[in-house]
Amino acid sequence: MQEQAELKATQYILANHPELSSFSLKTLDFDGKKLKDMSAVSVISYKIQEFTPEDKPELNGKKQVLFAFTSQGWINESGINFNKITWYLIDDVEWMNMMVAYVKVSSSEKDESTLESTLKEGRVVDKGVKVKSKLVIPFFKLEGDMYVVTDYSEDMKLVYNERSLGIFLKASKDLVQMGRGDLIKIHEFLFAEEG
Repeated sequence: MQEQAELKATQYILANHPELSSFSLKTLDFDGKKLKDMSAVSVISYKIQEFTPEDKPELNGKKQVLFAFTSQGWINESGINFNKITWYLIDDVEWMNMMVAYVKVSSSEKDESTLESTLKEGRVVDKGVKVKSKLVIPFFKLEGDMYVVTDYSEDMKLVYNERSLGIFLKASKDLVQMGRGDLIKIHEFLFAEEG
């Protein structure tokens, strides 16, 4: 199933992003859920990195993340229904914009340059944004049935609820929850220092 989804992600890139002529595509997370659990709305993330073709090439080009947002009924006994998947390819700039908007709505910190510099140094955790081991920007403490929403773009709203990032897709009217672990993996992939 993961291979089928990875193949479809590659086909999406080939069909829709001709500027990517040499790239690596790897699943960041497939959630490892059972088939019955996966039929619902979720998101699959793929790491994409460009490289220069040569013998034993190094992955040292631009990094991007491809999101596959799945709608109800996207998977069943016959396989994957790719008409029920919405694709978004984002780079580090777009991801940072999303994280700034998300942390801005999740905390009392509203200064975007402070948010951006803190996010570049640190990472989003359950309770807020940490730099090293210090909680620098604490998130609001909300109850389970409380939501704080920001209208992020023409395609999506970002939702803060109980320490998770919700992405509401306006076209399909689906609300997808992204776990903190996935946020950290994406952030580390896009902003890791090249070593």
